Amino acid sequence: MDNSTYLSKEEIQIPINDPTGKWSELTLLPEWDEEFYNVYTVRKHGKWVMLKALKKEYADKPEYREMLENEFDTRYNLAHPNIVMVNDLEIVPDVGLSIITDDVYGYSLRRLIDEKRLTPKILQRLQTQLLDAMEYIQENHIAHNPITPDTIIFTEYNENLKLINVGYAQESHISATDANEDIRSYGKIMNEVLNHVPTSLPRLRRIANKCCDSSRPYRSVSDLHLAVERRNSSQLFTFICIFIILMIILLVWLTFRN
Repeated sequence: MDNSTYLSKEEIQIPINDPTGKWSELTLLPEWDEEFYNVYTVRKHGKWVMLKALKKEYADKPEYREMLENEFDTRYNLAHPNIVMVNDLEIVPDVGLSIITDDVYGYSLRRLIDEKRLTPKILQRLQTQLLDAMEYIQENHIAHNPITPDTIIFTEYNENLKLINVGYAQESHISATDANEDIRSYGKIMNEVLNHVPTSLPRLRRIANKCCDSSRPYRSVSDLHLAVERRNSSQLFTFICIFIILMIILLVWLTFRN
């Protein structure tokens, strides 16, 4: 597969000096850069992978190198189908110490919005796969920067959602502030997407607006997920209680019958 199919005009091919032939076809991805990091695609033994490495001005500073290593430790233990998998931490020629991840053949949500290429499947993935990934992150107490359209990737063939650069540190717990920030980020993402789809979706718009309303937000990502699925936690609790009562009645009836 020709990886250049997925490259935007801003991406930069960089010569790489590796006499072993292990690494080749290094490409910088400026649209995916972070404050301290550059992001690349490269072939490793002929297979496309992605690299995340410190920018040159930070690469020789111990505190930033430690930050990169801590992120690797956190992300290496994550395993979710909608989060890009981390494979290794290696020194790459002309790049330096790098987190190695699976390559993502696809496009960022930002690019799809800008190029007016949103589809019903993408909208559906935002209502299911994105919330699944956000719940997983919170359940594992992963501290991270806000999720944005730039960190959401959709794969080329089946439009599956992948989050990139989500994990930075694992905490003992996630604060209410962190949880609310994730919910607010989701509302902002959905509002922007809804601004660019050709039809009005009032229920999703109400949910997105509620996410952004600090006076009455959802209590958790789980509650938000339930709302998107047209349920709420109180209804689910009532259903569980009714089910338990019916099971008790059935057991009592069977006991007396015998």
